[in-house]
Amino acid sequence: MTASSALPGPHASTLDLGGRTALVTGAAGGIGRACALRLAAAGAKVRAVDRDAAGLEELAEQSAGLAGTVEAQVLDLTDLDAAEHAAAGTDVLVNNAGLQLVRPIEEFPPEVFHTVLTVMLEAPFRLIRGALPHMYGQGWGRIVNVSSVHGLRASPYKAAYVAAKHGLEGLSKTAALEGAPHGVTSNCVNPAYVRTPLVERQITDQARAHGIPEERVVSEVLLQDSALKRLIEPEEVAEAVAYLCGPHASFVTGTSLVLDGGWTAH
Repeated sequence: MTASSALPGPHASTLDLGGRTALVTGAAGGIGRACALRLAAAGAKVRAVDRDAAGLEELAEQSAGLAGTVEAQVLDLTDLDAAEHAAAGTDVLVNNAGLQLVRPIEEFPPEVFHTVLTVMLEAPFRLIRGALPHMYGQGWGRIVNVSSVHGLRASPYKAAYVAAKHGLEGLSKTAALEGAPHGVTSNCVNPAYVRTPLVERQITDQARAHGIPEERVVSEVLLQDSALKRLIEPEEVAEAVAYLCGPHASFVTGTSLVLDGGWTAH
């Protein structure tokens, strides 16, 4: 993906984040990279957080020439104190980082369950905690939590991911209620399956879990409940994130913006 591919023409001018600082976790690839580029295109100074140093370097190269800037910060979100510290002074916080393991509950490694909950629920709590004093002080802030359709629906073999995303939904709503008097909104964006490395790895895991070839996983498992039979592109999710940061969404808080191709319409 090039930097220009993250700028869908007429939409790019509708958001002005000049003078704002945004923090995006999981920014080295996939949805996070698309969000970092989109917010930088809107003029934000983006703190791009990830543990993947090489991916962050590629992101920084892609951001050249955008209205804003991208500052790479290598950080493992299991270091919760460092995560909270990194969020200080943030105007826009995008909690995106995630990981996945597909296993039946009785075979799910407890240490992996713990890590998933740490990265995908406890770290967002600490990041929000670190960002709120600045947001409250200036009377403005935007928290966007990249949740999932799995924050609203469950699937088998994804105990940790589903638990974390359901928890993130509750955290986001609580932040919305507390932040409203201070000009801070908090929302979730809930995509179904996005064309990312995380989903590519899931295809292999799902094939193993269901005992079917990988080529059947997308049509028979991933997109089984979706009316639109395609994967979502990361840039589409980034546009939803950008919308929630813009002036037209100032009254949108405590809710979930669902991009699931009709999955939850059943």
